[in-house]
Amino acid sequence: MKTEKKAVVLLSGGLDSATVLAMAQAQGYLCHTLSFDYGQRHRAELLAAKRLAAYAGVHAHKVIGLDLDGMGGSALTDERIAVPETPQEGIPVTYVPARNTVFLALALGWAEVLDAREIFIGVNAVDYSGYPDCRPAFIHAFEQLANLATRAGVEGEGFRIRAPLQAMSKAQIITEGVRLGVDYSLTVSCYQADAEGRACGRCDSCRLRSAGFAAAGVPDPTAYARA
Repeated sequence: MKTEKKAVVLLSGGLDSATVLAMAQAQGYLCHTLSFDYGQRHRAELLAAKRLAAYAGVHAHKVIGLDLDGMGGSALTDERIAVPETPQEGIPVTYVPARNTVFLALALGWAEVLDAREIFIGVNAVDYSGYPDCRPAFIHAFEQLANLATRAGVEGEGFRIRAPLQAMSKAQIITEGVRLGVDYSLTVSCYQADAEGRACGRCDSCRLRSAGFAAAGVPDPTAYARA
């Protein structure tokens, strides 16, 4: 019997994770997508993730609830902290403490239960906001942890953390996604999208997304709340 290649794909509902899902499927993986309701102010991305999972026909889509807003410390989880609408120096206030560490840890747990050995994440070290948990060094370190801290790792069946977008520009990501048939109109990237998923057009994520479509020469399908 042929053994299916299974993977867990972190699916936020944004442009990058939608592209990573398409890439994983193109490589023949049976994809199980994982999203998190972590108290983010842009919860419209969860509906986007559900749409993307259905559009892609994934094997299973799971949403796990977390209380990261209980810690605060980020403009994405604390309504009292304004989302910046101009470029910032250093690590911006939209950084969510330990977010990718927590997300990957839970993805690792589900992967072990599923007997999947690949975990895909859409972090990027080129066109990104300076988050420390998007760097190649972090991904490498977490992969080492995954293979030290799990039964599957100890017994010799190691895990791989796949971050195929790390060295790609936003334009390159969009070009690859279009080639793979991603419908970017289903995605939500804005840090302060309204309940309908309409983007503000001013936050860091919106600026990176808009510039990426322009550089790729692809019409921007983003719905904006106002001009």
